[in-house]
Amino acid sequence: RLRSFYRSYLGVVLRLRWPLVIGYLAASIAFLYFTVPRMGAELFPDTNSPLMRIRLKAPAGTRVEETERMVLHGLDIIHREIGPNNVVITSDFTGVPPPNYPVLLIHLFTSAPSEAIIQVSVKNETPRGELLRERLRGALTEELPGAQVSFEEADIVSQVLSFGAPTPIEVTVTGTNLQDDYQYAEKLQQQMVKLPFLRDLQMVQERNYPTVDVNIDRDRAGQFGLTMADVVRSVVPATSSSRYTEANYWRDPVSGNGFQIQVQLPQNRVQSVDDLNVVPVMKNGSSPTYLDDVAAVKLGTMPGLIERNNGQRVVSLTANLHGITLSDAKSKLDDALAKAGAPPRGVTVKYRGQIPPLQETISGLRVGLLLAVAAIFLLLAANFQSARLALSIILTIPAVLCGVIVMLRITGTTLNIESFMGAIMAVGIAVANAILLISFAERFRREGRPVFEATQAGATSRLRAILMTAVAMIFGMIPVAIGFAEGGSQTAPLGRAVIGGLIVSTFATLTILPSIYAILQGRASVTSPSLNPMDSGSRYYDGK
Repeated sequence: RLRSFYRSYLGVVLRLRWPLVIGYLAASIAFLYFTVPRMGAELFPDTNSPLMRIRLKAPAGTRVEETERMVLHGLDIIHREIGPNNVVITSDFTGVPPPNYPVLLIHLFTSAPSEAIIQVSVKNETPRGELLRERLRGALTEELPGAQVSFEEADIVSQVLSFGAPTPIEVTVTGTNLQDDYQYAEKLQQQMVKLPFLRDLQMVQERNYPTVDVNIDRDRAGQFGLTMADVVRSVVPATSSSRYTEANYWRDPVSGNGFQIQVQLPQNRVQSVDDLNVVPVMKNGSSPTYLDDVAAVKLGTMPGLIERNNGQRVVSLTANLHGITLSDAKSKLDDALAKAGAPPRGVTVKYRGQIPPLQETISGLRVGLLLAVAAIFLLLAANFQSARLALSIILTIPAVLCGVIVMLRITGTTLNIESFMGAIMAVGIAVANAILLISFAERFRREGRPVFEATQAGATSRLRAILMTAVAMIFGMIPVAIGFAEGGSQTAPLGRAVIGGLIVSTFATLTILPSIYAILQGRASVTSPSLNPMDSGSRYYDGK
């Protein structure tokens, strides 16, 4: 019954083959032309990972004890907002690693005592994602005034794809003059802060880290019989420790263990510039001279962190995204950066984070897809010894791509590596179904049947095989497309692309492809184009 209905349906379709094929090609090409550039693209979809990583920055110069209290308050806020029963474990690292700590903590990089990193793991059933991050961001910003909050990549996939950048968006200003870098970075920041989709926008390298500037008067020091080394040896223990200038070790003769001996003033003895002014400056262990007798002491500022790239100093702006894809954000960022004006001479602006790999990946996938289509065409032309048959099969690919785009649109899915892989899979299955139909139709035509009859016979005989292949693949991809399992949100675009591509391509294979075949092969010869004299179908066949 199904075959009988399909044969009747195909008879009507073949009578309307010209307007049907022209309409199909025009509609599919126009749809792809106008829709694909407007599709948001990203490297991978949001993993919806149960692990979150938060960087807190107190005002520059905050002591580590104050930062610790801020972190503890932040942990209380996190437990309250998520729910204490939904938190599996939390960990944090506050301040900078001490120089004598024998562990490399580059993965917990902090540049000052005012910085801290918090990692939170929640239960799988806990609602998470951007909604949770937005709620935590608002609560932490409101209850920790003066602190900067930034969510960083916590899962290994995003960390690798960001190539070391803490956030998806990083704009770097590079040049030989550090002041020019900072000034132009501030102009960029003023334009970027106007973009409503950016979150956690901040400058990585603190420009005004508080310092105490000690300007030693060499002439005055010489009048007291002091050298620069004498003054430094007196000031360093008062501000940090002698361990940084004079290493001194003592070995316990009993245990054999080595201990570092250092001299430093208790922190409560030096609380202000006035306390530092009365630090004794000693020579040979005793001196009536104080620091303010030989030096001018005042408060100052300096860059808290200096980073270099290929020898040039770098100032970075980092930000997260909210409610927008990476490709759409990039185009709006380009406009915002252009409004800041041209950079000073010798200053360059570049993107880091996920934008450069996204551009390279999308470009490579597009070129790869075109090369794959070209390779398929050449192989089919060699196999069928006919460019017309190869072209008729290739013309089903626009239907696959239209189906992929429509399904991604319906499900709110972006173009990414997973959806591209799904599109390639759908193209492969659609081409295989098309080859099956064309092979049988061409065989019947070579047997002497009229092209319409051969087309109907070939399509009808392969109807069940094509439908079974497509339906089996579609139903097999439904669990993947739903993505209920842990980590399923990353592979869901693949399943959705395959389902959408196969639904539309199956319709095109059973409806449009017979019409294309009938048009291209309507006046084709039944004689094989082969030049091989051993081929019985060739006009050059030598039966002797």
